[in-house]
Amino acid sequence: MRSSYTKEFNFTKYLSSVIDAETILYIGRVTAVKGLDIESEGPRAVMGEMCTIKLNDGSKLLAEVVGLEEKKVKLAAFGSTKGIEVGCEVVASGNVLQVPVGMSLLGRTLDATGKPIDDLGELVPETFYPAEADPPNPMTKKPIDRRITTGVRAIDSLLTVGKGQRMGIFAGSGIGKSTLISMIARNTNADVNVIGLIGERGREVLDFIKRDLGEEGLKKSVLVFATGDTPSICRLRAAYVTTAIAEYFRDQGKDVMLMMDSVTRFAQAQREIGLAKGEPGAQRGYPPSVFDMIPKLLERTGTNDKGSITAFYTVLVDGDDMNEPIADKVRGTLDGHIILDRKLAAAHHYPAIDVLPSISRCANRVMGRETKKACAKVRSWMDTYKTRETMISTGIYQKGSSAEIDEAIEMHNAIEEFLCQEEYDTCPMNETLDKLSALSGIEIPSEEYTDNPAETNGASVQKTDEPKQDDSSRN
Repeated sequence: MRSSYTKEFNFTKYLSSVIDAETILYIGRVTAVKGLDIESEGPRAVMGEMCTIKLNDGSKLLAEVVGLEEKKVKLAAFGSTKGIEVGCEVVASGNVLQVPVGMSLLGRTLDATGKPIDDLGELVPETFYPAEADPPNPMTKKPIDRRITTGVRAIDSLLTVGKGQRMGIFAGSGIGKSTLISMIARNTNADVNVIGLIGERGREVLDFIKRDLGEEGLKKSVLVFATGDTPSICRLRAAYVTTAIAEYFRDQGKDVMLMMDSVTRFAQAQREIGLAKGEPGAQRGYPPSVFDMIPKLLERTGTNDKGSITAFYTVLVDGDDMNEPIADKVRGTLDGHIILDRKLAAAHHYPAIDVLPSISRCANRVMGRETKKACAKVRSWMDTYKTRETMISTGIYQKGSSAEIDEAIEMHNAIEEFLCQEEYDTCPMNETLDKLSALSGIEIPSEEYTDNPAETNGASVQKTDEPKQDDSSRN
């Protein structure tokens, strides 16, 4: 019995672990602590490498290499610098930040390094993904040709989003960005939610889990948190960890819904790190590295040859200025933007989406022909009313002067009712299209209720297995 068991037992993975083990540790010593920046002489390390700082009380602190200058290594700690003193040992790991991934992540809450913080036990990862990675090859990406449901009526109708599209939600503080994200997380028909709360309030952690997601929503979600009181490197890396987890599920062929709140906090974290290591401030104090990092992060989402990541990124616009540097950079990188308006929020119009200046660049690809007509008609009424709103509200406009304006005034209240939706109201896609059809007076056929209604337009791409006609044969 014992001999047969020995023959069947496979030692290969244990032998490979021993062979790959790093037997030489590169060690340095702390020479200075300057604000957020920790300087050490050595160890031999590369940019982004994870190191361990050994404190004199026996505790250890995780840090990342963020700068190199001759023999000087600049580190950012994943925790308080309290207790660090000159001479503390710095040990290089030889690895950049790796994220544990697997189906066991569903229902879990993680910190900025991918470690669980929910007291539900250790993770059993299937593999590890690098926190920083290259975007998918654009030549192998699947086309965006299917519609995804968000459960938010204003988005699913007039700002339709495709699977694999990347959208920005732009607003000032207190207008409803986080609440809109929670509505999408509860109501989407995506296979998996991956949610990153970056630099937000500490109270939002349990609020989001228990109040916004609920037990059912949590079962298909993974949450990554780095609250506003955490060091800047934690807020920065949490965004990368969130994206890496979404990439894993996409590689399993899943349709993933990634929600990150917010890109602005990510940019501010990099500004703090960049200025601490000596980068010059450029636009509104943001160093050049910020504007290099944003597109590299955002381009990692979307489709690849296996699955899709539909992404919603919130942007906290400074002073409601939609043209401030971060908002402008993100808007130019993404596939569309949703603008929340403070005046609408003050009038208790929820969600406070200002439809006319908002845009979904992939909407026409994933909508049926009659649905497009219905949306165009509603938008036309909205634009007509908004253009003449001052005349209408002050009584200058006289009814009967223009049939077009009269129709816009008549439909205004119905449009407002259609666009408003309570936070916990669910609105599946078929109900949204029913209401849109009734509002516009245009009948939307049943074939346009599918995830791929654009096929009904005759606009689908010709299948590769069909023989192409030879133009020369026409002669």
